[in-house]
Amino acid sequence: MVDPQEIEQLVNTAMQLDRAGQVDDAIVAYETVLRQFPNLPDCWYNLGVLQRRRYRFSAALAAYDQALAFAIRAPEEVHLNRAVIYADFLQRPLDAEQELQTALRKNPTYVPALFNLANLAEDLGRRDQAVELYQRVLALDPLAYEALARYAQLQSANGHQQALVGRLQAALGNPAATVADRASLGFALGKLLDASGEYDAAFAAYRSANLDSRTSAPPGTPPYNAAAEAAYFERIVATFDRDDKATVNLARSARPIFICGMFRSGSTLAERVIAGHPLVRAGGELPLLPGLVSADVSPYPEAARDLTGAMLASLAKKYLDQLAQLFPDGNHVTDKRPDNFLRIGLIKKLFPQAKIVHTVRNPLDVCLSIYFLHLDQSMNYAFELADIAQHYRNYQRLMAHWQALYGADILQLDYDAFVSDPRASAVRLLKFCGLSWDERCLAIDRQGGAVKTASVWQVREPLYQHSSGRWRHYERHLGVLRAALGDLAPA
Repeated sequence: MVDPQEIEQLVNTAMQLDRAGQVDDAIVAYETVLRQFPNLPDCWYNLGVLQRRRYRFSAALAAYDQALAFAIRAPEEVHLNRAVIYADFLQRPLDAEQELQTALRKNPTYVPALFNLANLAEDLGRRDQAVELYQRVLALDPLAYEALARYAQLQSANGHQQALVGRLQAALGNPAATVADRASLGFALGKLLDASGEYDAAFAAYRSANLDSRTSAPPGTPPYNAAAEAAYFERIVATFDRDDKATVNLARSARPIFICGMFRSGSTLAERVIAGHPLVRAGGELPLLPGLVSADVSPYPEAARDLTGAMLASLAKKYLDQLAQLFPDGNHVTDKRPDNFLRIGLIKKLFPQAKIVHTVRNPLDVCLSIYFLHLDQSMNYAFELADIAQHYRNYQRLMAHWQALYGADILQLDYDAFVSDPRASAVRLLKFCGLSWDERCLAIDRQGGAVKTASVWQVREPLYQHSSGRWRHYERHLGVLRAALGDLAPA
């Protein structure tokens, strides 16, 4: 006889562990409950959420399957969660699309599925489909301001659209708009005004959007502290102060090619060029290295000092096994996570033969482009131009250290030089990666596959130079940025 009180007590224990942030213990607690009482769909769902949080994607998908098998209420939400795993973590956009379509068959007015399907259409380069889906979202919920912002961003390529500008301004003035809504709307408005050449108005929109983005940051998000960041970077330098060699055999697995640098420095372009080669798969911004650091090299960087040869080999195997699971057919896979510049010392410990492409760009263009982008609020340097400049200076000092240690294995790829002479830069890039020349590497606008970065539409266009020197349109607003960059700012 099933005792309802016993079930309730066990489930409450699991939920309390989850709320306390004890994820692994909560997983064990849910698994204990479900071994005794397997017909609890909500518990299967909660277990799936926790497994996903631990990057155990196969286990998460299996748990969601069980939630569906036991007839969970609102199954469309389960299919949505499965789609997020396929799209964001497993590089399987078509499976994600199928899950979202299933969710919509179960509930045709389920706005989160429509919104995610529109995002996926953007990733896959299906502009018309994305526009139509955002329109459907807005028809169901006129106050879905995130969808309106994304819709407007898609329209910016068409030049000035006065009606859409007015629509965004009206939404910004609506008391129903949250601060987070206003941030998204403001960035979209800035992009429309920039596209039409109204640079002063665009800068004002971006400035307001950044203020709203900072205000809407989750509670507890610390303000940017350049000195604390500099001290953290110095701890990384002190930890990785020499070129240690480990012994790791990469022959049995896909060889990773790491691409890193500042956000908005051309890393997506570099990846598209390399991934145009038939021996390379585009990995995108993989969470693998940050996941390893969080689980096995914490606190970073100090814990890296204690890694033995056997531990390094185990971590390298863990990374490569995860890479092989995602890309079983790749001779090489790009790992294009810009902030992996923080982990180059660890990368070289794990993979002494690894090639690292460091993307660079005019500092004024990089910093301004970051300011114009709605980044996650964990990147707390991005709200003010002076803070972005200080972050840039800290990054430059750290990269100079890596260059001194591993210069032969780090290629500096200049975005501005690339768009000026693509073939010469591409030949040099492929040679550095140990790849033969292939004309397909320059056809970046004709490559398929999903692109999950802010450059999703730029890299689907033929190469152009108009992003180089973009800062000149905003020269009158860049005094603070120039002052904070100091000698790094070009004349």
